[in-house]
Amino acid sequence: MARDQAQVLNSLDVAKTQWYHFMAIIVAGMGFFTDAYDLFSISLVTKLLGRVYYYVEGSPKPGTLPPNVAAAVNGVAFCGTISGQLFFGWLGDKLGRKKVYGMTLLTMILCSLCSGLSFGHTSKSVMITLCFFRFWLGFGIGGDYPLSATIMSEYSSKKTRGAFISAVFAMQGFGILAAGIFAIILSGVFKTKFPAATYEVDPAGSTVSQADFVWRIMLMAGAVPAVLTFYSRSKMPETARFTALVAKNAERAAADMAKVLQVEIVSEPKVEESNNKVKSYGMLSKEFLTRHGLHLLGTTSTWFLLDIAFYSQNLFQKDIFSAVGWIPPAMTMNALEEMFLIAKAQTLIALCGSVPGYWFTVAFIDRIGRFWIQLGGFFFMTVFMFALAIPYDHWTHRDNRIGFVVMYSLTFFFANFGPNSTTFVVPAEIFPARFRSTCHGISSASGKLGATVGAFGFLYLAQSKEPSKTDAGYPSGIGARNSLIALGVVSVLGFFCTFLVPETRGRSLEEISGENEEQEAS
Repeated sequence: MARDQAQVLNSLDVAKTQWYHFMAIIVAGMGFFTDAYDLFSISLVTKLLGRVYYYVEGSPKPGTLPPNVAAAVNGVAFCGTISGQLFFGWLGDKLGRKKVYGMTLLTMILCSLCSGLSFGHTSKSVMITLCFFRFWLGFGIGGDYPLSATIMSEYSSKKTRGAFISAVFAMQGFGILAAGIFAIILSGVFKTKFPAATYEVDPAGSTVSQADFVWRIMLMAGAVPAVLTFYSRSKMPETARFTALVAKNAERAAADMAKVLQVEIVSEPKVEESNNKVKSYGMLSKEFLTRHGLHLLGTTSTWFLLDIAFYSQNLFQKDIFSAVGWIPPAMTMNALEEMFLIAKAQTLIALCGSVPGYWFTVAFIDRIGRFWIQLGGFFFMTVFMFALAIPYDHWTHRDNRIGFVVMYSLTFFFANFGPNSTTFVVPAEIFPARFRSTCHGISSASGKLGATVGAFGFLYLAQSKEPSKTDAGYPSGIGARNSLIALGVVSVLGFFCTFLVPETRGRSLEEISGENEEQEAS
């Protein structure tokens, strides 16, 4: 490796933690806070959409979204996310991380606002408009994955890299929590502010006129955290590793790094091109497949399988709670009461399971390592899924529902203190700088393909009716046992695919990706 490049990269690897590292975590992490809020808030408003737009006048039952409409509303953002991850991942390697970083946040701001302003003369047209804007919202969200992970990995030292990257991703937990808390506050405010209108309900006790305002406000609020961090993100400098290794300007990399990390590096003058030429290979070459083909298969397969389980659980946990009787039947509540109870249940799960899991990963990833955390996460997800599914009738009795919620929370804990965090971290470490953003985009797009499978597949799997009754006297209904068994099998597959992913703890990015060997060979 050229001496000036080596000086810059070695200084990055041993740099002490600076205030700028924490600022970078917040700025990049707020993107994931917004991502999680936008992706998971939809599960809180789908019940409202059904009650507002699909209530049949005179029917004794509340309105519900048809299965195909529910699948589209829940899944269309994931389709956009896949496109954004591939496009912005590729663009991040071509133009640089900084140049496209602000574009993703701007897209998220505009489409969050537009989602809440969805319009139409009929129920169908409103849903079509909503799906259109949520697709492009997902497109912006998708770009945040490869860019944030790559930027944080390239800023960090080798001793703290795992903790810093996972801390960025851990902001997703706060986004899920914020969606639930805001839904509780919003539904409570409308119930208090408009008490008479709230309880003037149809014969099914289903709809209120305020519900149409509530779901729109809920979706539009996703623009707020993105707006607050847009300026800071636009001022972030290009990463020193991109500038040194891809743009081949070690002097500029040293100057940029000195400004933000308070590390002085004297870079040698730029050497002649003939002396600095590196034997490179393309991403579609045989050399890439030999060096990184199995790595890419490992990161894509594990993320794909993880997201089938993780997003299925998150998007449809409200149905699981109804099935075990933790949330009363919809006919006994009006729209705002149902949203309040669903939000309260999801917030409790996030507070007890999801958020602690994320931060356990931050605390232990540079001690235990990525491989063992991911392997253990998949293992315990499998255990708790089957423990819920096999004796499912046991959990539907009123005396055992607290136990069900505890077990269900533990699946979220080990998803986040496990593959949901590590699948985000590892692709930002194991590929060369010139492919890093692209390969992370491919890996994360594979994950969102899994989320799409979960959103559509779980919904139709969950339509099957089961003959058993809860002791409250209504069907357990949504096929929760079958769904949990399927997700347990998916977790088993993820466990075995983990063996394709190498351990990266404590090593420099150039050593992991083989860039040191490339430079020495040249």
